[in-house]
Amino acid sequence: MSLTHTPVVEGWFAGDGDDFRLLGTRCRACASVFFPREDNHCRNPGCTGGALEAVPLSRRGRIWSYTDSQYRPPSPYVTDPELPWEPCTLIAVELEAERMVVLGQAVPGVTVGDLAVGMEVEVVPGVLHEDAETIWTTWQWRPTGVTE
Repeated sequence: MSLTHTPVVEGWFAGDGDDFRLLGTRCRACASVFFPREDNHCRNPGCTGGALEAVPLSRRGRIWSYTDSQYRPPSPYVTDPELPWEPCTLIAVELEAERMVVLGQAVPGVTVGDLAVGMEVEVVPGVLHEDAETIWTTWQWRPTGVTE
């Protein structure tokens, strides 16, 4: 049986390999860019524009901050206690062209000891979870020059 690859959130990313990108929206009136994407109105409080267009975001950025997650999230976050908990590294990445910071997990094997503020990273496809029928896909950050 073949497993189905399903995005964790539809419409937030697309592509594969070197074509993989996070997808945002840009307000046509004020040029503000948003991620996660916005489909209804401009989030800029100083803008009354409403015309938004989908835009792929930069593939690379610089680490703005990072931390590790060593424990299962507490209530009210919902996690399945039957599933094993795996610690992960979280990275906040500044996309200079878009002037925004996007949070995501590091690729497996990258720890806080491998990272430094200002280091260049790139967005790559990743797996958040697998079950018997589905591979739940997401985005992850990988230091540039590191191959899987």
